[in-house]
Amino acid sequence: MVANDLRQRIRDKSVFIFSLVVPLALMGVLNLSFGGFDTGNVDLKPAVVVASSEDSGQLGDALLEAVDSLPIMDVTVRKVAASDVSRETKDTGAELGIILPADFTTAVTSGQAPSVQVVEGDAAGIETDVLISVVDGLLGQFAAGTEAAEAGESAGLPHDVLGGIAQQAAAGTPALTLSEGHASAGQLSLKGTLVAGQTGLFLLFTVGFGVLGLLAEREEGTLSRLQSTPVAPGTIITAKALVGFILGVVATAILLAAGSILFGVSFGAPAVVALLVLAVAAAATSLTFIVARLVRSAEQANIAQSILAMVLGIAGGAFFPIEASGFLATLMDLNPIAAFIRGLGVTAGGGGVTDVAVPLAVMLGFATVATLASRVLPDRGARG
Repeated sequence: MVANDLRQRIRDKSVFIFSLVVPLALMGVLNLSFGGFDTGNVDLKPAVVVASSEDSGQLGDALLEAVDSLPIMDVTVRKVAASDVSRETKDTGAELGIILPADFTTAVTSGQAPSVQVVEGDAAGIETDVLISVVDGLLGQFAAGTEAAEAGESAGLPHDVLGGIAQQAAAGTPALTLSEGHASAGQLSLKGTLVAGQTGLFLLFTVGFGVLGLLAEREEGTLSRLQSTPVAPGTIITAKALVGFILGVVATAILLAAGSILFGVSFGAPAVVALLVLAVAAAATSLTFIVARLVRSAEQANIAQSILAMVLGIAGGAFFPIEASGFLATLMDLNPIAAFIRGLGVTAGGGGVTDVAVPLAVMLGFATVATLASRVLPDRGARG
């Protein structure tokens, strides 16, 4: 029965349309509409710095050279007189103005606190904030010279060596270096959420083809003939449910793979993702048992399946994240689609089987409760 039904469903073009074509098309539309918000990079615009340096030493020029050669953005340093920095910054639309005092190097090398005046431009933005942070960081390194000189003086070192210690501390390499990294947030990117959400949503439609086959045979009168054959009780319904489960697993796997390739997202280890796919397909299939008991025709089944799919899909975050608190948040956490998306977020961050134990438990628990509930519901189709 399973093999026969699968052949019939494969010949039915509606399976491919609702299980693959429509969700892939919707993924593409949503990614075109919202995919631009998914970038984690900030493009810094070229910046102009109006600077004045009357410093007779080398540290003033070193500071401006460091600002001019930033690797993260294109910076142009224009040198003017100190009295013209503020006016030039405002008139030319420069992002920042810098005024270095004449005794800048002397202050650093003698253990005194260096002072720099900065002027923000009228169109100050993120570029200005970055430049100020860079200048502040350089001054912090130079200030290390002051701290080193003060420590040397407290230790009783001769005054003629304090300047050398301060200069060495200011120009030396830091004891610690930082490198940028990425920590897993346990959440999918926007593109990943759209792919996973649409996959989970249309899974609920895909598994419905199993119950539709059952109701179609009931309406055509072939179900009663099948029941008259020597088969174990429940075999027919189990076979129909297995058809929906297989279709759901295959369609979900194809959609996740296609979404990964087309939209450049990764869901982590395939073996762990496969467990999530099997669990969410089981949860979705369990709903077909309830639908099959409550409806009397294939038309009613289509309507009921669509309502359940849209409610669970939207509440699970198929289109956009849903924020809730209290009892409503707890109830939404039991949504198998939400658990599926949450599990994929964990695997995308490198999580293993133990890390997705809670989402797996939610989906399998949902499948168990729905299956047991279907056993006590009245079979309206059989009565009709």
